[in-house]
Amino acid sequence: MRQPCVLLKYGELALKGRNRGRFEQQLLDNVRAALHDLGPGVRVRRRRGVIVLSAPGRPGLQDELLDRAREVFGVSVVQPALRVDRTPEAATAAARDLARAARPDGTRPGFAVRARRRDKDFPLTSTELNILIGDVIRTELGWPVDLTGPEVEVAVEVDRREVFVAVERYSGVGGLPVGCSGRALALLSGGFDSPVAAHRAMRRGLACDFVHFTGAPLTGPSSAYKAYALARRLARFQGGARLWVIPLGHAQKELALAGAGSLHVVAQRRLMVRTADRLAHAQRAHALVTGDSLGQVSSQTLSNLATVEQAATLPLLRPLLAWDKEEIMAEADRLGTAEISRLPDEDCCSLLAPRRVATRTTPGALARLEQRLDLEETVDGLLAKARLLQVTPGRHEETGEASAVS
Repeated sequence: MRQPCVLLKYGELALKGRNRGRFEQQLLDNVRAALHDLGPGVRVRRRRGVIVLSAPGRPGLQDELLDRAREVFGVSVVQPALRVDRTPEAATAAARDLARAARPDGTRPGFAVRARRRDKDFPLTSTELNILIGDVIRTELGWPVDLTGPEVEVAVEVDRREVFVAVERYSGVGGLPVGCSGRALALLSGGFDSPVAAHRAMRRGLACDFVHFTGAPLTGPSSAYKAYALARRLARFQGGARLWVIPLGHAQKELALAGAGSLHVVAQRRLMVRTADRLAHAQRAHALVTGDSLGQVSSQTLSNLATVEQAATLPLLRPLLAWDKEEIMAEADRLGTAEISRLPDEDCCSLLAPRRVATRTTPGALARLEQRLDLEETVDGLLAKARLLQVTPGRHEETGEASAVS
C-alpha cells in the first residue's frame, strides 16, 4: 500500500482540556463541509492528534485537498504525505523516494529524519527508525546528514494502522474551529476593515453571517455587489454564510431632515447597529462584529465608539480596535479581500455626510436627536426591506425580498 494523503495537525486546539473532544468534532465537521462538493471518494479520517484526508483513485485531487485544508480554522500544520504499510521497510522506501523527488535537480542537500511513534508496539524505536531511514538516504542518495539546520526534513509518523511519511510542511491558518465559540453577525461594508474583522472573529471560532447597509434607493447597487463578493471570499473559511442587504437611503434622509448635522455619521452608525442587533437576536446570533479601529477616522473616537455601542444589546466585538491602517491593508491583501475592496462603489456612510463630524458625542445627545424619529418604526421598516442572500464559496441563491425577521 502506498497512498497519497494530506495530514492536518492541531495548534491551539491541542491545548484544550476536557472539552477537547468537542473542539475536535467541530473541526472534523468543518473539514468535511469544506470538501463536500468534491464528489464521492474523498475520505476524512481522524487519528490521534491528526486528521487524514485522502481520495483513493483520484490523484488529481491532492492539490485541491491541500489548498482547502490550508483555509480551515483550527488547523495549524498541513502536510502532503504518503500513507504506507506499517513496516520499517515500507517506511524506508517511501522516505527515500520522497526525498529523491524533493530534489529533482540531483542536488545533495543536508537532511534529517524525524520519526515519531504514536503506537509504541512498532518493532523499532523512534531513534532506531531515524538511523535506519537516514542511513538509506545517506548511502543511496549521497546526502549529508544535518540535524541542526537541514534543508530537507523527512517526517515519519507511526500510527496504529499505518505509517505516514512526508517531506513538505505548510502552515495552516490556526485559530479555533469555526462554530465552537457561537454565532455572530458581522457588519460588512465595501471597505478594507470589516472583512478583516470578520475573518479575525471567525479565526476565534465564531461562525459569521453578514449584514450590509446600502444607500439605496439614493445610490446604485454597486456596494451590494462588493459586499456579496467579500462575503463569498470569507465563506471559504467556514463553508457558507448568509448576507442580508438592507437599503438605508430613506432612513439617512430622515436623519438629515431631523437636523442631525455634525451628529449624522454617528447617528446612522447607531441606527445600523440597532438594526443589526434586532436582526442578530432574530437569527439567534450571540454578538455583533464591526471593523472599527480606534482613532482611525473621526467617527471612531473613543466617545463615538461608546455612543454607538450603547445602541446594541448584544456584545459588540471590534477585533481590529488596536490595529493601524497599514496592518489592516496588509492582512486584506493576504486574505484576497483587498482587490475586491478597491473596486469603486457608492458608500452609504458618505451619503449625506456633514462637512464636519462630531468627535465627542454622548448617548444623551444622540437620544435627543433620535426622539424626533420613530426608531422602532424605522428599524421595522429597514428589516422589512432586507434582502437575504445565501452565500457559498462557489455559488449563491437569492431568496427574495421577504422580511428577514419573522
